[in-house]
Amino acid sequence: MSGIENTIVARLEKGGERFEILVDPKLGYEYKTGARKDITNVLVVEEVFKDAQRGERQTGGAVKKFFGTDDINEIAKRIFAEGELQLTTDQRRKLLEEKRTKIVSLIAANVVDPRTKAPHPPQRIEKAMEEARVHIDAFKSAEAQVEEVIEEIREIIPISTEKAKVAVKVPADHAGRAYGLLKEYGMTKDEWANDGSLLCVCEFPAGMSGEFFDRLNRATAGQAQTKSLN
Repeated sequence: MSGIENTIVARLEKGGERFEILVDPKLGYEYKTGARKDITNVLVVEEVFKDAQRGERQTGGAVKKFFGTDDINEIAKRIFAEGELQLTTDQRRKLLEEKRTKIVSLIAANVVDPRTKAPHPPQRIEKAMEEARVHIDAFKSAEAQVEEVIEEIREIIPISTEKAKVAVKVPADHAGRAYGLLKEYGMTKDEWANDGSLLCVCEFPAGMSGEFFDRLNRATAGQAQTKSLN
């Protein structure tokens, strides 16, 4: 277990009161990000503080009033879920970099340049985010932040959230292998022809078109037939 000098603070402010706990930097980070499910050993000191830095403990009455329990593990779970974690500089930098990379990847896969109908390169998206001074929430999922980021960079680069709709026919020899792949790309209206070939329609973000055709060609040895329905 860590020494008190090697801790970070998890904090929840509620009803004008502050509730803080001292946690292990590594285990606290893992628990907050979901990599660790068990809160055992995350706390360095089994106390709830009003000001952990000064060693000022929160009153039992306030703790009981706002949490409805004096079970330190249950209280800690609430603080982690509803409050904030004071990360180390390296932890915050790493988490923000990972989140930013994921957001850029999601945007590149889901939007296109309306002038060319082609995806924006990741570097262009990253530059637009820098110019727009986009704020990334370290603890909010990348998926939950994508729409907001798109709106923020829309003034910097032209963006269209178009969908590609493609009719696909896969010969019987490759239909079994291609079926799972096509489901990943919004397969609808699938049916099997008398000769065993698979007929379907796929609908997915236009920015994923290149990836879709590349994977489909590899899965079917280039034998799949496609037709754009847009």
